[in-house]
Amino acid sequence: MLRSIRSNLTASLATLVIASGALVPPLAHAQATDPASTPAVTAQAAAVSPPATAEAKPAPETIDNPYGLEALWKTSDGVAKTVLLLLLIMSMGSWYIIVVKFIEQAKITRQARLAGKSFWTSGSVRQGADTLEKESPFRFIAEAGIEANKKHSGLLEHVDLNSWVTMGIQRSMERVQSRLQDGLAFLATVGSTAPFVGLFGTVWGIYHALTAIGVAGQASIDKVAGPVGEALIMTAIGLAVAVPAVLGYNWLVRRNKSAMEDVRAFGNDLHSVLLSTPRGKV
Repeated sequence: MLRSIRSNLTASLATLVIASGALVPPLAHAQATDPASTPAVTAQAAAVSPPATAEAKPAPETIDNPYGLEALWKTSDGVAKTVLLLLLIMSMGSWYIIVVKFIEQAKITRQARLAGKSFWTSGSVRQGADTLEKESPFRFIAEAGIEANKKHSGLLEHVDLNSWVTMGIQRSMERVQSRLQDGLAFLATVGSTAPFVGLFGTVWGIYHALTAIGVAGQASIDKVAGPVGEALIMTAIGLAVAVPAVLGYNWLVRRNKSAMEDVRAFGNDLHSVLLSTPRGKV
């Protein structure tokens, strides 16, 4: 009886041990696949490895030139700024004179053609002068000849009419020539002095370069590049101002000669007409 009870207890204990061993792996597996721990592991993995779809874009490059014209104006002293302003005034004045004189010379050429068509086909010198424009140099010369012919009286009668009319027409032509030459002296002055003004800026820039080297105690490129670049820019600006002034001066002088040839031809023909026309029919 006792033996049967012991054997039954032993069998029951063995069954319990086997059952407990079979239950352990499912519990461990359940802990490993617990959904509560899955988000933390996923978040940690996401923090460690960056997303594969994100692409890094390069930052835009910004180039700041510390030795350009803008930097030159901002970093230069009063002397350098005065030189730059002086060169700017010279350049603007030169181009203004070149454009204005070109327009004036073209206008005289047009007025010369008009005088050739209308003046010499008129019945008298007075009628011919009235057909010309009021600001025309040819009308100015014609009225000067008419005035000289009318005022040949009193003490002026002691002067030969030919000489008196010649002097009147010659004076008017000289005034026209003087007006044509207005501004050319400025172009000649700019053409001869602008390179030296730029050279002065160059010397001033080199002086600052040597001063910067002395203060720094070493001839590094950052201490020398700025002042030397300033010096070279001054020289270039001086040449850029002088060259157009010289070329414009030579070009305008040549065009003035052509315009004055028309004026002198008109004056000589007018002189002959006044001397051959009776004083009352001028």
